[in-house]
Amino acid sequence: MCSCRVSTNYQRCSVDEPLSVAVDRAWYVYMLRCADGTFYTGITTDWQRRESEHNESDRLGARYTRSRRPVQLVWLELQPDRAAACKREYAVKRWTRAAKLKAVSDYTHS
Repeated sequence: MCSCRVSTNYQRCSVDEPLSVAVDRAWYVYMLRCADGTFYTGITTDWQRRESEHNESDRLGARYTRSRRPVQLVWLELQPDRAAACKREYAVKRWTRAAKLKAVSDYTHS
């Protein structure tokens, strides 16, 4: 069972914990730090597979991350469904760099 922390209607999961979600088809909003220091934000149902695709696949990884490897997962947030994940992804992509750095810092220190 995932020992997530609930924060303002969103569940945050530790990247280091083994993850077995009781929710069918849970969706995640994730943020990667690229080798050049930039951030990439996306959604997925399997964050471990998606991180691997970004790092290893020229066909499945995002075009943005292909030239910025290796990438590292630095922030992850559980969402109840795909619609909520898409809305949250849109909001996160609009954050300033400073806001993203703070979110990553808060996430890694909680």
